[in-house]
Amino acid sequence: MLKTQKPAVDPLDLCAVRTALSDEERLVQDSVAKFVDDEVLPIIGECFEHGRFPRELVPKLAALGVLGCSIEGYGCAGLNAISYGLICQELERGDSALRSFVSVQSSLCMFPIHAYGSEEQRRRWLPQMASGEIIACFGLTEPHGGSDPANMKTYARRKGGDWILNGSKTWITNGCIADLAVVWAQTDEGIRGFLVEKDFKGFATAPIKHKMSLRASITSSLFLDNVVVPEANVLPNVVGLKGPLSCLTQARYGICWGVIGAAQGCLAQALEYTTTRALFGKPLAATQAVQIRLADMARRIASSQLLALQLGRLKDAGHLSPIQVSLAKWNNTRAALDVARQARDLLGGAGITVEYVPIRHALNLESVVTYEGTETIHQLTVGRALTGFDAF
Repeated sequence: MLKTQKPAVDPLDLCAVRTALSDEERLVQDSVAKFVDDEVLPIIGECFEHGRFPRELVPKLAALGVLGCSIEGYGCAGLNAISYGLICQELERGDSALRSFVSVQSSLCMFPIHAYGSEEQRRRWLPQMASGEIIACFGLTEPHGGSDPANMKTYARRKGGDWILNGSKTWITNGCIADLAVVWAQTDEGIRGFLVEKDFKGFATAPIKHKMSLRASITSSLFLDNVVVPEANVLPNVVGLKGPLSCLTQARYGICWGVIGAAQGCLAQALEYTTTRALFGKPLAATQAVQIRLADMARRIASSQLLALQLGRLKDAGHLSPIQVSLAKWNNTRAALDVARQARDLLGGAGITVEYVPIRHALNLESVVTYEGTETIHQLTVGRALTGFDAF
């Protein structure tokens, strides 16, 4: 019988990143990890298979304090950036759909209201968004625009004390269940942000069906046909692309952590499977070929963890650059996708069923590597920083 050695380190944390966390950060991680183990993992395979968003988890997410958790006041937890990253990591270990929901609610919708809204807007919307009573969506991407948000066609014009919005948005997470849409539109003054309520006349949503990725997430199109938006629903403190792009930087930071959780989930299952499945008289994990692949998966996760931790430190110190976020979003998402694909292959035929996590994570990560800046966009962002030339 082959002898086995007890691992000297945590296989999912080779560089002991957890030892660099504060007691509060570890408590946050452990609380969300327990929620994922108890509430998410038992149902998420079925949700993915049947294309169902587990909306019943929203009040529980709110009770955990994860919605808008980086905001001070207004019923929000006021956690630091590393804690938010750990929340994203544990949620995405469950499924990218859960992290996407929290990311949209927190970074793409609550953040701009807090950063660019009036005090009246903050008091009206943020407490109910933190409690999950109001769900929001972020309307930036358009059918023809994609990676070029400056090319948006949605337009808003003044009419007395109101604004009239016309246009459409697509690939919008939470769209069909949202009570509020943060819609970005061209105006004569530049790009502005509008808080469009679901019952505004002329505002409609439609689900995007037949997805093979993010199946446990709601993805929608938004339609605006002469929608009247009062001045009180316009974000007053930002004009131009800075508004939506700063929101994306917040969300991309969460992705840098989130995808690590997906990769950890895949590696954990690959380790369990290859150590217990015996072929030709010995466990799969006792072969050089499998060990090399497992080691490479752990290497990718470890380097991603260290990069995310440093980003968190920079963010908490107020020194984080969008370029650094692009680097980490590109690196960590690609690493996670590679890990998921390797894990799927190591599980053989079992790897293509939702009874195991790798195929679900692999399919989800095909979206994550594309949304909020494709891999190419982030590569070119880093390239521009290195050379000074804009190659977009």
